[in-house]
Amino acid sequence: MASSRLSAGSRRRALEVLKASSTAHNELDVLVIGGGVTGAGIALDAATRGLHTAVVEAQDWASGTSSRSSKLVHGGLRYLQMLDFHLVHEALTERDRLISFVAPHLVRPVAFLYPLTHHVWERAYVGSGVALYDALASVAPGKRALPYHRHLSKAGMTRAFPDLAHDAAVGAIRYFDASVDDARLVVTLVRTATSYGAHAAARTQVVDLLKNSTGAVTGARLVDLETGEEFDVRARHVINATGVWTEKTEALSGGEGGLRVLASKGVHIVVPRERIQGKVGLILQTEKSVLFVIPWSRYWIIGTTDTPWDLDPQHPVATAADIDYVLEHANAVLAHPLTREDIVGTYAGLRPLLQPGTKEGTSSAKVSREHTVASPVPGLIVIAGGKLTTYRVMAEDAVDFAIGRDRASGLPSITDKIQLLGAEGLEAVRRQARTFATRYGWSPATIDHLLHRYGSMLRDLVDACVDDPSLAKPLEHAPAYLRAEIAYAVTHEGATHLEDVLLHRTRLNYEVRDRGLAACPEIADIMAPLLGWDDATKTREIDAYRQRADAEENAEQQPDDSSAERVRLEASELEPLRPLGDTGDGRGTEGA
Repeated sequence: MASSRLSAGSRRRALEVLKASSTAHNELDVLVIGGGVTGAGIALDAATRGLHTAVVEAQDWASGTSSRSSKLVHGGLRYLQMLDFHLVHEALTERDRLISFVAPHLVRPVAFLYPLTHHVWERAYVGSGVALYDALASVAPGKRALPYHRHLSKAGMTRAFPDLAHDAAVGAIRYFDASVDDARLVVTLVRTATSYGAHAAARTQVVDLLKNSTGAVTGARLVDLETGEEFDVRARHVINATGVWTEKTEALSGGEGGLRVLASKGVHIVVPRERIQGKVGLILQTEKSVLFVIPWSRYWIIGTTDTPWDLDPQHPVATAADIDYVLEHANAVLAHPLTREDIVGTYAGLRPLLQPGTKEGTSSAKVSREHTVASPVPGLIVIAGGKLTTYRVMAEDAVDFAIGRDRASGLPSITDKIQLLGAEGLEAVRRQARTFATRYGWSPATIDHLLHRYGSMLRDLVDACVDDPSLAKPLEHAPAYLRAEIAYAVTHEGATHLEDVLLHRTRLNYEVRDRGLAACPEIADIMAPLLGWDDATKTREIDAYRQRADAEENAEQQPDDSSAERVRLEASELEPLRPLGDTGDGRGTEGA
């Protein structure tokens, strides 16, 4: 098995493979564009079929939608209202597979209350829906992963969620879904793919597609954003998994076909766990969307909104109006209303909403109500829609479509039998964790935190602490995280910039009120020797993150998206993205 480490060294080696693909007999089978959960899942699917695979991401892994979700792995109760039983069953099957086998360390059960405002008809109506939800989960392959739902009286509801307002409901139904750290899932998927031979390079942007004389896509032109170097990559199949960038990326093919994708902004606020007294989450219907109050780590995540977005997709931010909307709807059911002072952080993400139909001349296979795979031109495959829970099914569909039905039947997906890194040996490491805790003075909360994030890979962190005992200590200004986690983010998880650690390897950007600024010097000091930074580089990294944090905070005071975006874009980028189609050398798209 190949190395699972993502590091500066593994990135350099991946870039060498990508460059070599233009030479005879070194062409890739599959080039995946996009390092979110779908692209990472496709890379794992293709690699485990034995295909010569590479995945590239223009920013950091999971830097877009896949780090800004509601952190839920769920079947989607609302789809039952649309009578889409197949979709719900598919999602519930994937949910239970993730919990019980694929990633039991990353995906954990979470109970929710569905508050009821009417004694009879609503309890019967909602109860029948949740019962069907449970029934669809029960017919999934394998052992049932979660408990059945229960009807709660008003007294039972109050015991489960004491801070629910007295007049908010007459009772509730408790049911189970699951939660996940979305960005960690993506990084773990990429690492698992590399362990099976895939090549992965973040901060590597596709700026154009290569075509032969017949118009078929034969590869892509890439730019290494760390150095500015441009080079061509050859691949038999190029798969576009770029989410809200789908249409911009597929337009590089020069064809008129493809999928239509609109962006919708969803905003969440983060509140300390002690601020709301409750043992379970809440699901609430609003006039515009579903609002979740989700117990997550040391916090509550509350959201989401659902508003159209037609601005630049790179930096969506929460506005004052978004925050007020979430607070208003949460406070409608909370006994002790929240204020802005209770909020320690916010984040905004864009959902790639797949529009009906495809553009003229597109070969497609609409395999799900939620996602579609299409080929605008030969050699280019596009997948869009879907949700985090069903990433594995989406990946399987994309690779099947790319290699063709006949070949796929002889080379089927096996990702339902592949555990992600950290899952194998999990139970043994859980038992060993007591010894680790005693050795380093780690609290039960710290051990739970580490097992949830790393699973059996916790042994790698312990090995690092053996070599350097200072790594076993917590960060001074962010004690929920160990110094070892920062080093591990660089040596094993591909972090190359300070913001990678603050936003995606940890969540300090929205877990502490100062967005992690106080912890930046210590984090930079840990990263510096591992990445070869000098003092000037450390200063530049800290200044860039401070600009970003200040711009995001100022954007939250703005009344609308346009003004918030203007404020957010005042922060400079360490490695700005290139305009698509701009090769930097005046050349057009190359022919074969």
